[in-house]
Amino acid sequence: MKIRNSDHSPASAQEIASLAERMGYLQALRATFAVAVIGSTIAASDIVGASLTDLVFLSAAYLVPSVVLETARRRVGRRGIVVVEGMLLVDAVYLALVAYATGGIQSPLRFLVYLHIIAVTLLTSYRTGMKIAIWHALLFFVTFYAQASGILPPLEATGAGVSSGRPSFFNVVPLLLVAAGTMAFSSVNERELRRRKSDLEALTSTAGKLEDASEPTAVAQIVLDGALEALSLPRALLIASRPGQPPELLAYRGELSPPTDLPATVDSVVQKAWDAHAPALVRKLDPIEDAYLAALIPDGQNIAVVPLFAEGQPIGAMVIEHSGRSQRIERRVLATLGQFAAHASLALRNVWLLEEIQKIAATDGLTGIANRRTFEDVLEREISRARRNGEPVTLVMLDIDHFKKLNDTHGHQTGDDVLRGAGAALAAQCRDFDTPARYGGEEFAIILPACSPRESLVAGDRLRTAVGNADVPVKITASAGVATFPTHASDPQGLIKAADEALYESKRSGRDRVTRSRRSPAPDGIFTSTD
Repeated sequence: MKIRNSDHSPASAQEIASLAERMGYLQALRATFAVAVIGSTIAASDIVGASLTDLVFLSAAYLVPSVVLETARRRVGRRGIVVVEGMLLVDAVYLALVAYATGGIQSPLRFLVYLHIIAVTLLTSYRTGMKIAIWHALLFFVTFYAQASGILPPLEATGAGVSSGRPSFFNVVPLLLVAAGTMAFSSVNERELRRRKSDLEALTSTAGKLEDASEPTAVAQIVLDGALEALSLPRALLIASRPGQPPELLAYRGELSPPTDLPATVDSVVQKAWDAHAPALVRKLDPIEDAYLAALIPDGQNIAVVPLFAEGQPIGAMVIEHSGRSQRIERRVLATLGQFAAHASLALRNVWLLEEIQKIAATDGLTGIANRRTFEDVLEREISRARRNGEPVTLVMLDIDHFKKLNDTHGHQTGDDVLRGAGAALAAQCRDFDTPARYGGEEFAIILPACSPRESLVAGDRLRTAVGNADVPVKITASAGVATFPTHASDPQGLIKAADEALYESKRSGRDRVTRSRRSPAPDGIFTSTD
């Protein structure tokens, strides 16, 4: 016999405590047996037909060692499992002797044997319960034939009032049926508990991994990995986006072929799940109404679409294909998927919120382009990269001409509109890897990677012209200065200084123009004029 503490994994501290609790119930059951035997003898001695003194002595001889062994088991911890198994065998011996002393196969206390089988099956394992049932049956025959052979005194000598009779197959069948029935229900219960424990562990593991996820795609992949591992699903995908935007495919698992020519639209089955705030189950995807999902999961059957919500707004769905195509999806599976979807919704909302916070921290509140702090970080990074790759980096410093006079004449609201328009014009003229930023007041700075000194004047003039043609309430002009690393400076601070000096040269020369720096870094890092 082996008392199982868990399925296959090592026992945790919580599981060890649970085992101790179950052993406590068994110890209470032993006391109940003794009380039932002695109480029945006192209350109905004529029916029990056994000596009270003998049964008290037998019960004491049973309980005292049980208490001692249980105390020893608690001291040795998990190594005491052998002691527990031995005590279960002793329980059966005690009950067999009680049955023998009170009428044999017709003992009025034989119900205690059934109770013992049921309790052992429920408190240890269904395998142990069946083995104990067989052990009881064996003891049943042993006591009868021991009496028949003279090893044990006949029942008449013990004062039993009921004839023992001869044991037969039909006397043993009830024991085995009780064990088998309890075993069946217990095994179902144990299997369900193991499943739920596995689901909970998968959810806990997924939640821990989501704490480190900083990208929506990473969140989706972690959730799908956890769900498929816990539920053994063949194919799954997760689509989501910010509220108000069409969902996009963030992650998928299994043999899928994500289409590149289909827009990420909301299929009817996804809309159904959103409207119901509950999973939508379909036997087969409609290639017309569910064109996007049908293309993602070709020949998909037994599909469950679990909606994702954030702050009451639908943001996406987790779509899974159940492995048993001819079976209905279990409620446990749907409930677990709902938990994974809840984790995904919360994690996605946090990631998007973090992105918004980072965007706010990195951009200028008025113009929407990079702020000065972001500009300094990007310039440092671009120059470090340029040093490694041997590429130039051009910096354009641009200032709106006569901005103070514009503010005094037209008001600060117009001035703000001018700054917003200038920022939008610069952003529209920049390449994807350029960085336009508001440097301060009416001054802008534009980082142009891979822009040589020869190209810098053209680039600076293009940006200056774009600001002059910006969609703003009043006509404006701008002056600009350009400098290039490493031609005009050897570090970020030097490059800013060189471009700023070139800007003020443009202002001194009449404004509305661009000037290139005439400085170069000396070996010691001091700027010298190249005039």
